[in-house]
Amino acid sequence: MKRLVLLVVASLVAASASSQIYVKLNALYAVVGVINPSLEAVVTPNSSLAVDITYSPWRSIRGHHANFGFFLGEYRYYFKQAAKGWYVSGNLGLGAFDISKPTTTTGHLHIKKGYGKGFGIMGGIGAGYQHTFRERWVVDAFIAVDFMRSWYNGYAENGEIVMNPQGHEDYLHPDPFNGSSEFIPAKVGVSIGYRIFNPKGPKGKKG
Repeated sequence: MKRLVLLVVASLVAASASSQIYVKLNALYAVVGVINPSLEAVVTPNSSLAVDITYSPWRSIRGHHANFGFFLGEYRYYFKQAAKGWYVSGNLGLGAFDISKPTTTTGHLHIKKGYGKGFGIMGGIGAGYQHTFRERWVVDAFIAVDFMRSWYNGYAENGEIVMNPQGHEDYLHPDPFNGSSEFIPAKVGVSIGYRIFNPKGPKGKKG
């Protein structure tokens, strides 16, 4: 996974020498105190590469843990022109978390008691629409659904580690390390962005 991160970063650096570059911030996440900046670089007339960092600094919300961070590398294909209009995307990423997980085991959505600390890898697909205004500014509305595989330790509300988590009932010895797989909404929001570099600016000027 470290190689994936390095590959995405290296690709963006290589692309930045001759591409339009946009920096963005997810306004929808910002409203609830979650930081989600992103960088997008055009690589062909119809495609781009992007990186996203999502970080929630919330250690506790009404007693529930909500501290996590994710890194996503994304490829976008625009149907008409890169960085404009409708697009589909594919992404790969990794993250770490300290969260109280939601569940529907009782027939309705609620937050589990206790929390889990661990890490995970993910991959998925998405779609969105990007609109340009005042030449350099963009509004990017998007959603992506990923399949995530995670590994973690579970903790009770008092902070004690759960030595026999669900699924380990037949283990001969206590083993707190657990794992799970699920589909998650990896990206959703509306980002405001600004083009910081354009090698093919007006009259041949960069800007």
